[in-house]
Amino acid sequence: MNRRKIPVIDSDTLAIRRASRIVGTRVAFACAAVVAVVIVAVFVYILSEISPGELFEPVPDTENLQVSAMKLLRAAAVLGVALIVLAGVLSWLVTRRAVQPLGDVLHIQRAFIADASHELRTPLAVLDARLQLLQRTLPVGDPSSSVVAELRSDAKDLINIVNDLLESAEVGGAAVHDTAVVNLVAAVDAAVQSMALIAVDKHISIELDAPQLASVRVPDSSITRCVVALLDNAVRFAPRGSIIAVGVAVTKKTVAVTVRDRGPGIHGIDPARIFDRFAHSVPPDADGHESRTGFGIGLSLVREIAVRYGGAVHVVDSTAAGTAICLTVPRAKLA
Repeated sequence: MNRRKIPVIDSDTLAIRRASRIVGTRVAFACAAVVAVVIVAVFVYILSEISPGELFEPVPDTENLQVSAMKLLRAAAVLGVALIVLAGVLSWLVTRRAVQPLGDVLHIQRAFIADASHELRTPLAVLDARLQLLQRTLPVGDPSSSVVAELRSDAKDLINIVNDLLESAEVGGAAVHDTAVVNLVAAVDAAVQSMALIAVDKHISIELDAPQLASVRVPDSSITRCVVALLDNAVRFAPRGSIIAVGVAVTKKTVAVTVRDRGPGIHGIDPARIFDRFAHSVPPDADGHESRTGFGIGLSLVREIAVRYGGAVHVVDSTAAGTAICLTVPRAKLA
């Protein structure tokens, strides 16, 4: 089987590089603007002091050095370009050094999340086991059975959150490994079938439009995990009785999975920020912080996985008619 190694780049590193480029570019443009203003001022001053006929005439000085105004202007232009290039290089170097502490903080944060998640998994598993034992020992018809069942459900929710935290922390620091070619459509269909059982409670149907085959070098479990997170977000905001559309599109180089709901859209937050950990938005009819809607870490985990395998995830559009989120991964080249 044809295999190749996938380079590991976590989303934190990608964000730091992007911030470095943005800040460096802005500083370089600011420096270039200052240099350009100075050069223009020199041009204007020289041209104001001589007549057009004297522009190309050499001007003798007391030391027998002859120089024309045109040569002086040309020298000033070359000097200005050199200063602009130098400003750009220095801005890039200084910016990279300046944002490095931010990268260290993000890595420390990731390590803390991983350590805390590891510490929480065991007591939560013990708690769930004890609740399960209590549930089994209760006689049929016991009035406390419903309360114990709710407690078990809450414990499972906590376990899922901790597992998501741990997976989010470990994805970025995972080692490079070989990845086999898988059919993305099968993994997406598995996610749709799983979430359809949850969506039916809100009378929401999930429709899949996909080709028969879409080969990628991403583990099928990771694909399913990503699509489940996207569908979970869509089901949470979609109105009752609506349809969630899942489409798979294959191009020459990429495979894209788009999940579109009929919800109210994203409000109170930049759509690109919904992939940040624990991002919150404000519904259009809310006027206080109590009504904030959390995205949790599911979408953050989608971005982590996508970036790890050379892909990306972004909001295609978000209006009052609904929101569409697209997950893109490289298409596998078959031998």
